[in-house]
Amino acid sequence: MTKTTRSSSRPDPALAIDLALQGGGSHGAFTWGVLDRLLEEPGLRIDGISGTSAGAMNAVVLAHGHLQGGADGAKEALDTFWRKVSEAALLSPFKRSFLDVLTGRWTLDNSPVFVAMDMAARIWSPYNLNPRGANPLGDLLDEMIDFDALDHSPIQLFVTATNVRTGRARVFRNAELSTCALMASACLPTLFQAIEIDGDPYWDGGYAGNPTISPLVRECDANDIVLVQINPVERPGVPRTAAEIQNRLNEVSFNSPLLKELRMIALLRQVSDPGHAEGALWARMRMHRIATDAMLKLGYSSKMIAEWAFLCELRDEGRKAADDFLRSHGADLGVRSSMDLDALMEGV
Repeated sequence: MTKTTRSSSRPDPALAIDLALQGGGSHGAFTWGVLDRLLEEPGLRIDGISGTSAGAMNAVVLAHGHLQGGADGAKEALDTFWRKVSEAALLSPFKRSFLDVLTGRWTLDNSPVFVAMDMAARIWSPYNLNPRGANPLGDLLDEMIDFDALDHSPIQLFVTATNVRTGRARVFRNAELSTCALMASACLPTLFQAIEIDGDPYWDGGYAGNPTISPLVRECDANDIVLVQINPVERPGVPRTAAEIQNRLNEVSFNSPLLKELRMIALLRQVSDPGHAEGALWARMRMHRIATDAMLKLGYSSKMIAEWAFLCELRDEGRKAADDFLRSHGADLGVRSSMDLDALMEGV
């Protein structure tokens, strides 16, 4: 497989980059902000995007909007999508408690409905609690996305879902994408029934790849991959309350596939022969990361909050994080990695 060979100096203004977008419910609005800022950079061109769950939603909405109106069309499509998500959530039973609203805390830990549903999910499955398999997000995607058009997008898309039967990741590419594929990538098994595609049931892609990096390396022309990470890798202190323990378990579970793949990539870069076609792919790859410590203030339950004020706050934090990245590491793009993958091999 042929990839573009780039010089060691900063390339021309049309630098191609790939994006790897984590999932995380409404925290995906942080990724929206990152994308919104990156789309304003005339010197960058998005070659491919790998996304899981909310990351997959952002990826497909961006690519669809880009087809219709370039970078401005992509920005407008992302804004419209998250506005519609917020509007749909107005009918959600998950509401912050009066005290949390009063104190400005973004959490559902004190919401009686959320606590009751969380406890019920440990006893009853979504096949009992939601026998019709209703999910308003499906209607929103049907309304916004012409999936047939994505087959003609210059942006290569890779959406990950987890095969329930095998436990393995399945990556859906442009021509395979559909509302079902996106719903499968975001299907939390305690809330929604498994999504059946081609006779196989699928759950949230975060269990198998959050997101999957390898297709970006093997199938895209860009040599720079920018990871937009929502779930904190490290969190100080020891979780002691039930909510803190549940939150940390969620973070560890959804980061684990990503960290394993990044370690594999680090190893491949160390042992690959640059003179071999396959080895050259890994040797030329440059890795970057955009994240924020602001996520340390948020718990698992806040991923269910879709109030417009909350989404805008996350969007603004995403724009700031992207701006900080471009200021600190923009010159590294096309030249060197700004993320130390070899550090992931320590202690392994």
